[in-house]
Amino acid sequence: MKKNKITYQDVGKIGKTSNLLLNIIMILLALACIYPLLLVFGISITDEKTVTLEGYRLIPKVISFKAYDYVFTDAVDIFRAYGVTILVTLLGSIMSLIVISLYAYPLSRKDFKYKTFFTFIVFFTMLFNAGLVPWYMVYTNILHIKNTLFAMILPGLMTPLYVLIMRTFYVTTIPESIIEAAKVDGASEFRIFTQIVLPLSKPSLATIGLFNVLFYWNDWYSPLLFITDEKLYNLQYLLYRINQSITYITSQSNSLGNVSEILANIPSQTARMAMAIIAIGPIVLAYPFFQKYFVEGLTVGSIK
Repeated sequence: MKKNKITYQDVGKIGKTSNLLLNIIMILLALACIYPLLLVFGISITDEKTVTLEGYRLIPKVISFKAYDYVFTDAVDIFRAYGVTILVTLLGSIMSLIVISLYAYPLSRKDFKYKTFFTFIVFFTMLFNAGLVPWYMVYTNILHIKNTLFAMILPGLMTPLYVLIMRTFYVTTIPESIIEAAKVDGASEFRIFTQIVLPLSKPSLATIGLFNVLFYWNDWYSPLLFITDEKLYNLQYLLYRINQSITYITSQSNSLGNVSEILANIPSQTARMAMAIIAIGPIVLAYPFFQKYFVEGLTVGSIK
């Protein structure tokens, strides 16, 4: 009897049946992710009265853009908020990556004398914090950054968990032999970090960069605390204020008699869905951008 030999090329291959099953599962998962977004969009272009009477529908029975007209009543404010959000997201994400990668790199080096102390600082800030009042006082009375863009950048600039993720990636992925070889060739620590360590850390940088982008884009709490100048409102906080206004008007319409008929025409549910569509905006483009670097980074770092 002949024995079937398993070659190197056969290892990791998926059968046709398994491949078909996996494709079906992934298609179903993709539809499960896309369906809610399509439903939100469908509701946002539906007449408010139709939504109230017939509920949510994927395909609108009556198409109406009144919700978008209501949200874009002050279009200048919306576009200004978009600009502030994009600027804060770009600056904050880049600065955060620089700070986190610089802080995590010495902690990954065995020859760094004070790595235990600085690692303890990271762990300590994860477990304990001073609270909201001291945090607010430091920002306003000591740093004096109230009503500035930096008040929206500083809260996400240093995240202890991301520092630990980056340090672990350095330890497990960056071989000591590469660093030692670079030292023998006369490379400085800064050159080793910028020309060797960072290029090999693209997967980790892309992951943390994506987390930072999502944080800065969705942040409405920092403007709520530190921003009173309407020209510095970011998109999320502006939409939050619009939502609060809709909620207040809707609640008051129940006790205003005949006026309630007028207020009832103001979109509430559809406007909220329209705000959700507006809010995701350019952030959707961040996923394929970072995915590109995930794939590229995974092919880098092998030792020949």
